[in-house]
Amino acid sequence: MKKEIHPDNYRPVVFKDMSNEEIFISRSTINAKETIEVDGVTYPLVKLEITSSSHPFYTGKQKLVDTAGRVDKFMSRYGNRNKKK
Repeated sequence: MKKEIHPDNYRPVVFKDMSNEEIFISRSTINAKETIEVDGVTYPLVKLEITSSSHPFYTGKQKLVDTAGRVDKFMSRYGNRNKKK
């Protein structure tokens, strides 16, 4: 590795997947506003919306989304705007 091109503030940081509450600890330089205690040690906390532990591509599980209901609701609200009376 080249000398003096990498940041000096690498430290352990907890990343938390908010969709399934899973956490993992990795070294990072990211700025975190919150902290969390894991096994008696306080770490900076970074909240994530989705990670490999919850993403359908990695888990192989698909979530059903009610798109038909959403489309029907949209059409009932805005679908008739272009029709002349």
